[in-house]
Amino acid sequence: MGIVVVGSSNTDMTIKVEHLPRPGETVMGSNFSQSGGGKGANQAVAAARAGGSVSFIAKVGADLFGKTAINSFTKENINIDRVLIDADTPSGIAQIFVDEDGQNSIAVAPGANAKLTPEDIARSGEVIRRSRILLTQLETPIQTVAAAVRIARENGLTVILNPAPAQSIPDEILADVSIITPNETEADMLTGIFALDEATASDCSEILREKGVDTVIITL
Repeated sequence: MGIVVVGSSNTDMTIKVEHLPRPGETVMGSNFSQSGGGKGANQAVAAARAGGSVSFIAKVGADLFGKTAINSFTKENINIDRVLIDADTPSGIAQIFVDEDGQNSIAVAPGANAKLTPEDIARSGEVIRRSRILLTQLETPIQTVAAAVRIARENGLTVILNPAPAQSIPDEILADVSIITPNETEADMLTGIFALDEATASDCSEILREKGVDTVIITL
């Protein structure tokens, strides 16, 4: 009994710059770093480091980025039995610019993340059924998220959804979510209300609870 994460694995390539490049502009960076990322992988690593028994359901390419990611998950004591390899699609990557004020600009090529299918989830159903908590986000296809959430709720799991990147979510998925953690922009996408203060955050929360979500946590 533990935590199962369904989601994305990316390699983050970050360049520190004086200012974010404007359209058509080339800027010189001060330094470059490469690290593991992806919202799903971040959830899996964080949960494992917090002491959770974690299984990760994801898809990577048969390339250096994918192999490096799998090795890092193993070192973090994450169960990788259902980290699938797509021989025909590269692993996901993110190119990140960070300026001197800490603002960033990010472009993501999802690669194999976009190939994680509801059928993959069905074949991984036993991993979900024997878990206690499902953690997921929206960097894999929404149909894949829906399949994972459905199996989880049918089997009594607590379902925690980080609704990022911001997009609309069908009500039938929200009805099966135990805890949702949108930021202000994501809450606006889901409810039409931008959470500027406690009152508007409360209004957002009420709309999401009416859609069936048990607990709403709006982050800054």
